[in-house]
Amino acid sequence: MLGVPVRGMIVIGVLGLAGVMYMSGGGKQMGSDKGGQICKVTVTADILNVRSGPGDMQPVVSTMPRDAVADAQPRVENGYRMLSDRRWVSTQFVALTSDSTCK
Repeated sequence: MLGVPVRGMIVIGVLGLAGVMYMSGGGKQMGSDKGGQICKVTVTADILNVRSGPGDMQPVVSTMPRDAVADAQPRVENGYRMLSDRRWVSTQFVALTSDSTCK
């Protein structure tokens, strides 16, 4: 077929399909969009307790120092924001970073 081996045509087809999928996703990896939101928080307390659930009665699983930055989720419950690793911090002691688009 036009002097191109079948294996070469398959490779060209797969690469072409991958390029179309990449371009249709705006150059972003599929499944990574999460609504286009960036959500990061900075610790404003001297030491912040990180809890296993959204409440002050939940066990403390770790701590974070002042000015630490963590990836977070837009989800806020009972005054606690969920971090990206499904741990929770009090919204009273964190601030959204300047590049965050979540609320």
